[in-house]
Amino acid sequence: MKRLALTILALGFAIQAAFSNDRATSPATDLAARARAVLAQTSGRIELDGLQKPVEVIRDPWGVAHIYAETQDDLFFAQGFVAAQDRLWQMEIWRRTGEGKLAEVLGESAIERDKFARLMRYRGDMEAEWKSYSPDAKQIIECFVRGVNAFIETSRDRLPIEFQLMGIKPELWTPEVCLTRMAGYVMTRNASAEVLRAQLARRFGAEKVDLWIETDPFKRLEVPAGLDLNGIDNKILAGANAASAVVNFSADPNTTSGLPKQVENLAGDVADRERNEGSNNWVVSGSLSATGKPILANDPHRLILLPSLRYMVHLTGPGWNVIGAGEPTLPGVAAGHNERIGFGFTIVGIDQQDLYVEQTDRNNSLLYRYMGKGSLMRVEREQIKVKGRAEPVEVELKFTRHGPVIYEDRKLHRAYALKWIGSEPGSAGYLASLSLNRATNWAEFLKALERWKVPSENLVYADVDGNIGWQAAGAAPVRRGWSGLLPVPGDSGRYEWDGFLPLSELPRAYNPAKQFIATANHKVIPEGYKHEINFEWAAPYRFNRIEEVLGKGSKFTVNDFERLQHDEASLPVRELVPLLKGRLADFPASTQRAAELLLRWDGVLAKESAGAAIYEMWIQKMGSTFIDRILPSEAKGLVSSGSLFTTMIRALKNPDAKLFGANAQGKARVLISMSFADAVTELSARFGRDMKKWRWGDLHIAEFKHPLSTDDARRFVFDLKTVARGGDGNTVNATSGAKFIQRSGASFREILDLSDWDNSVAINVPGQSGQPASPHYGDLLPLWAEGKYFPLLFSRDKVEKNAAERLLLEPRAGRQGK
Repeated sequence: MKRLALTILALGFAIQAAFSNDRATSPATDLAARARAVLAQTSGRIELDGLQKPVEVIRDPWGVAHIYAETQDDLFFAQGFVAAQDRLWQMEIWRRTGEGKLAEVLGESAIERDKFARLMRYRGDMEAEWKSYSPDAKQIIECFVRGVNAFIETSRDRLPIEFQLMGIKPELWTPEVCLTRMAGYVMTRNASAEVLRAQLARRFGAEKVDLWIETDPFKRLEVPAGLDLNGIDNKILAGANAASAVVNFSADPNTTSGLPKQVENLAGDVADRERNEGSNNWVVSGSLSATGKPILANDPHRLILLPSLRYMVHLTGPGWNVIGAGEPTLPGVAAGHNERIGFGFTIVGIDQQDLYVEQTDRNNSLLYRYMGKGSLMRVEREQIKVKGRAEPVEVELKFTRHGPVIYEDRKLHRAYALKWIGSEPGSAGYLASLSLNRATNWAEFLKALERWKVPSENLVYADVDGNIGWQAAGAAPVRRGWSGLLPVPGDSGRYEWDGFLPLSELPRAYNPAKQFIATANHKVIPEGYKHEINFEWAAPYRFNRIEEVLGKGSKFTVNDFERLQHDEASLPVRELVPLLKGRLADFPASTQRAAELLLRWDGVLAKESAGAAIYEMWIQKMGSTFIDRILPSEAKGLVSSGSLFTTMIRALKNPDAKLFGANAQGKARVLISMSFADAVTELSARFGRDMKKWRWGDLHIAEFKHPLSTDDARRFVFDLKTVARGGDGNTVNATSGAKFIQRSGASFREILDLSDWDNSVAINVPGQSGQPASPHYGDLLPLWAEGKYFPLLFSRDKVEKNAAERLLLEPRAGRQGK
């Protein structure tokens, strides 16, 4: 009954958000009707070309499609068809982003991002590429793509409303769409960090860079022999940034149609660095659970988007019975469980990019030097169709032995080439899941992860036999005698990758003595680890809090882990708030009251908390002031307060002359007092003087705005309700974002009960469907907003008993697939 009540609440929330606005205008009413008129058919019967046998699709009350097929080919055909039913417009933008075809519909503003996407395209051995993911990956992907195309072909006359508004039609997919590299590019690293370090080192010296941008384990920054830092700046990454930027739609002033001028990456990949922004996972053995079997929890964090980045599905067919979340554009699932094992992931952050500075000939920019000899760049010429232009734009794509040329500096006679893992076979993001989904034990799990290259992940594991484990997976380049922290000269031959570490040499654990494993993007390499895979990790606060809870408890339940995934106890609070003790005399009476409130506060960043509001405003003011005090003006635009957060805490607890200069103690005291007084002043101006009415959730929100909601009518139909948020970037319920608006976080969560799969739970915000008039467009938002879940049904019996819609996909009479 509780779950039913939540479902009713969710549906009511969605209806209210979409259709209950008293100020609704006639255009909004018309737009809503048009959106309803093109909803995909999700019940009844559909005949399709390309199927071999009938396929059952049962959607549960939360919009998850449970697909039952008699052949593997039909299973993935159906997955492609069903995903397109829910997310076709999102999938179309993802395809155009990956293939470099956005300018066709967006105009000149997208030319540079299209060029970069085409530079990143895989150009190697296609046989090795297909086989890298699984022996049958090509066949699976071909079936998936046929399913996507089947929906496109059957929906030509009733396409989702976004296509009507944009004035475009979807193109048919090819199998190579699933292999595009832009999705993986944004989850590899660290060319941008190399450029940042180079800029700072040139202006202020390597010692300052070591102070401002920490490495762990500490690695002294050394400028590679023969590298001239002059000219290395942000212009080198202009194309990369254009390709990975989040850009909202806006009305094009040069047209009368209101077509979009620019586009946001709706699948999340091209806009989202996912680096170390807040993913968590953990698993406990049966000795720590109430059931005597493992429980596994995972909340991988990415951008909070509308529609959701993640798409949940249940695939059942010969050799397959797996449920979980992946991306709508790819077959299989990335995090979830099959009949025998459960799995989830967080980003490791292996350094999978290097920027090479190639010296080019003064008279021939295509000629570059390598080991004392001249080499000629490979050049490919491609045509980019551009909306508003009669003729396509021709672009030159250039490549050195190190990779695609992403920038040329004709004045300094240089070309900057990006060597990155995406040039290797098998490096399309998440596709190795096709092997992982069918693993049934630890040995098969590890074997599957030998195929996993992008993104680099901490994959936690549990099986029904009671075993738990963790493996860091991903292609880890071997750099002999150099760190990868700065760009390197391309001509010497000294700075080359020497293959990749085998999976067996990456960190792992299996049935550890403490009976639990957790990762949170933190430093996962053990002390004394002999390889250098990464020097930059997330702050350890989330990991430490998870360990604190797991280390003190036992007999955990799914409900316990629901609470832990939403835990908002802040460990930094425990270090910063005590700094106010003994300083009340520094403050006027009103500020003293705020300090006293904070000193009595429990340190939980609940959305209802006044203490949380004071603390968060304080650390924002303090971070800005800290940067003003310790950084030269030329560095302030390069180094963010967020990246210096842990440095700031240490500096304020133990003031250091290296950072503050003379009278470090006094300067730290003034910084603490002034920033706190500024925070109280701003909160009073915003919310009045009554501190009891201050709420963190009044400052901290999550928005669900559709990229096409560019006028009142569209906002009425497309946008969902803004919700108050607790937590911050350093709590387990990680809710980071600039200006107190949550931009990234756990859009998907899963908690897997290995004693009974049907006791597992999940959430996917804001809903399974990307079609605004669908009941599953925003029905999961109210659950997510209140920290609730829905049951992740797995057994056929439970799925049947909770069936909300039934769809039968049948071969068209006389035209069964072969």
